[in-house]
Amino acid sequence: MSAAEKNLGVGSPGAGLAAARPADGAGRPDAGASRPSAGAPAGGVSALAAEGLTLSWDGEALVTEGIDLAVMPGEVCCLVGRSGCGKTTILHALAGLTTPVSGRVLLHGEDVTGCPGRVSYMLQKDLLLPSRRIIDNVCLPLVLGGMRRAEARAKAEPLFERFGLAGCELKWPSELSGGMRQRAAFLRTYLMGADVTLLDEPFSALDALTRVDVRRWFVGVARELGLSALVITHDVDEAVSMASRVYVLAGAPSAGEPSHVAGEVVVRRADDAPGGFELTDEFLAAKREVMSLLG
Repeated sequence: MSAAEKNLGVGSPGAGLAAARPADGAGRPDAGASRPSAGAPAGGVSALAAEGLTLSWDGEALVTEGIDLAVMPGEVCCLVGRSGCGKTTILHALAGLTTPVSGRVLLHGEDVTGCPGRVSYMLQKDLLLPSRRIIDNVCLPLVLGGMRRAEARAKAEPLFERFGLAGCELKWPSELSGGMRQRAAFLRTYLMGADVTLLDEPFSALDALTRVDVRRWFVGVARELGLSALVITHDVDEAVSMASRVYVLAGAPSAGEPSHVAGEVVVRRADDAPGGFELTDEFLAAKREVMSLLG
């Protein structure tokens, strides 16, 4: 395996999809309704949860303290916070890449604390290999897992249209725009088949207009496929536009104040609104609530 292939993290499962469920917001609280976070919402076992997660960078100074959050099956949630507040550190713990000082990580109710490879993890960079065509890039985890190249291609090809990549199968990464490369990276992650996905600021490298288009696309695909995902970002607009619930992280670890979940904002989606959800009163109400929790 080449160094570039190792950097893909192919030893861990990629993005996964839980069973599809309605995602039209029916029965959800009004936009902007916030409450202190206390783990999984009522109504069933979460797909992924953190309970009392306390983390440290060096074994001494705390980065986070008592983090409680949950992603329900078929739900997209966001964790928003300022730069340096420990968002990626939390994702590492949820992915089993680091062991917490205290607390635990639950996957469908099973304690998976410190167990890597149980959830998928999509990084900021697309990590497409320039020497491979797009179809072979997205198939790479399957091939490295032992599947024959022809079989892997046959599994991937029907998904190109669904992921907005029809006609790109034999193109090289250099021939794709940034947004298209991110779609290819997401398809590659999806093909691994885990049922919970973590995304670390996946659209931050895109220009502003492309970022809006791609995150709207992501919300649509997530609804269609019943994706269970936690997305971290420092962009409040991005968090509110994507998630059904936004967890707000507050604190300043570098100043000796461990981060904690300051609150949870429930977003009632209105995706059929003229001009898009970002222009609705529901969006603005949720954004104001997130900003107030950030302080």
